[in-house]
Amino acid sequence: MRKHDGKPTASKPKRPLWRRILLVIGVLALAAALAYAALIGYVCYREANVPAPTDYDSIIVLGAQVKADGEPSVQLRWRLDKALEMYEASPCVVITCGAQGDNEPRPEGDAMRELLIADGVPASMVYAETASMDTRENMENAKAILDGLGLTRPLVVTSDYHLPRAMAIAQDAGLTPQGAGSPCKPDLIFWFKNHGREALAWVKYWLVKYAGLNL
Repeated sequence: MRKHDGKPTASKPKRPLWRRILLVIGVLALAAALAYAALIGYVCYREANVPAPTDYDSIIVLGAQVKADGEPSVQLRWRLDKALEMYEASPCVVITCGAQGDNEPRPEGDAMRELLIADGVPASMVYAETASMDTRENMENAKAILDGLGLTRPLVVTSDYHLPRAMAIAQDAGLTPQGAGSPCKPDLIFWFKNHGREALAWVKYWLVKYAGLNL
């Protein structure tokens, strides 16, 4: 390449291919990290903006791990404590949801029912749903029980980070839900693990609902 005065000029050397590949990978990684952070922010926003419950005629409590010795995990105990609090504020039918998972000695729904009865909820007021393996099945099966009882305004009780998506799935199932979330323990790693996983669960929810994928 030459200037107009006829003197040659050096051409700008191209970056090696491997550097260009690394640059593209770096840009994509940064974009993915920003998108992931935005999703976690969305989870936190939805969690912070769940309306306070008012008039509910039933409570749906979503399951969590039952330990091998039959005791509830910390997260499950917190959900049950919140359900008990909401029951005492407005006594009504309670549905405990959850099948038996790997390394669990019994269905979560049965264990939760017994624990609530031990805490003072009348046995006649607690229905165990033990066939559901995920939140969508929780809501579909709980709705079938509520339909049989003529109830239509359930309060969904689950962990705070999970509550907005659980309510969205309940709405998809034809329910008119309200919500009450049990708090996470104040530990940064625990918080990030659960909120990060919930962010990805929202992506799955959107892909199933809007793209029709069978995930």
